Amino acid sequence: MAETGTQLNALPLIKRRLSAWDPLREPLFRSLWIAAVASYTGTWMQNVGTGWLMASLTNSPVMVGLVQAASSLPVFLVVIPAGALADMVDRRRLLILTQSWMVIAAAALGILTIFQVVTPGLLLLFTFLLGLGAATNDPPWQAITHEMVSEENFPAAVALNSAGFNVARAVGPALGGLIIAAWGSGVAFLINAASFFGVIWILYCWKRVPHEDPMPAKDVFAAIRTGFQYARQSSAMQSVLIRTGVFSLSATALWAMLPLIAKPYGSIGYGTMLAFFGVGALAGAAMLPRFRRAFSVHKMVTSATVLYAAVTSASGYLGSFWALCIVLFAGGVGWIIILASLNVSAQILSPVWLRARTLSMYLLVLQGGMAAGSAFWGGVAGRFGIANALSAAAVALVLGVFASRNHRLRADQADFPASPVVES
Repeated sequence: MAETGTQLNALPLIKRRLSAWDPLREPLFRSLWIAAVASYTGTWMQNVGTGWLMASLTNSPVMVGLVQAASSLPVFLVVIPAGALADMVDRRRLLILTQSWMVIAAAALGILTIFQVVTPGLLLLFTFLLGLGAATNDPPWQAITHEMVSEENFPAAVALNSAGFNVARAVGPALGGLIIAAWGSGVAFLINAASFFGVIWILYCWKRVPHEDPMPAKDVFAAIRTGFQYARQSSAMQSVLIRTGVFSLSATALWAMLPLIAKPYGSIGYGTMLAFFGVGALAGAAMLPRFRRAFSVHKMVTSATVLYAAVTSASGYLGSFWALCIVLFAGGVGWIIILASLNVSAQILSPVWLRARTLSMYLLVLQGGMAAGSAFWGGVAGRFGIANALSAAAVALVLGVFASRNHRLRADQADFPASPVVES
């Protein structure tokens, strides 16, 4: 297993045929991956429960819409400082703290809901607190992946992490709907709280090797400044951020419109579509090692973006349920290839003492682009129709590939600056 502080070198010339499932042969990664999928599933159950509960508490569309805003706002407030903090302290301890924070928030909301004392304001507050924990958790969580697996298995591990999230996205809402129908939203919130304990236990038992070259910043603000300075000076990292932003702004149109596309088929149909997308993501993760041997990361992302654009456009016109499912399967393949490749590039192009900070920038661009894109394409669909909006988003995806063609993605390591003695 790679030690903390080990630089991620250029992806090695592979002498044996690697499998997408090889990271699961490594005990620490396997245990944490299983626990994470369970936790992701609980999170999606929580998302369904909060939306349903708010709709039960009030008929105000504004209040219902604020649930998503309360969940997303913390990303813009804390993800960059969280990345700096994750480069300054023990990431294992920070993750245990953030996971415990989310346990407390989810459990408290569950208890308040069961005793029927929750109000719309309290629901928004606890949704914000959960989002705060998740946003603080993301940079150190992403940054520890290379510590869990050998270097040759690192790209596949990133893909499996993304695939696990998408599998939970497929299973969680359906499971959450069943639990809410049988026992109410409060029970779903308590199950989500319990789902964090597996991750906490594995992190607690993990004997993490201390960082070989600790990042001795004076304070969080100094660490943030250093992170931005590196991003400005690294053309390779700028390319990752630009390609991520261009993709996320238009890629989110399909996610924003999918509930409306699935509406004629009911909640079961919607869950089935998400399941096909999730299975497609798993299939894409399984194919990634073969694709990496045959193509550069730049060609993979470009081709997968064209595939995802075709899926986005087709989804607005297909009237057959099973045709939509098949198309969404293909969309899952393209989605995982793009996001896993962008994530791997962001990590490999980061010196170890800056990794969490550069990943926090990547996460901010990705999630910020998706939030802005959802609002924009929703407005376009409201005025011009769903099919036209999805076609326009597909065109924007393809144009984005050509517009950013000078920002080629890389999967080799740059000449990194050494960690400063003290950042100021």
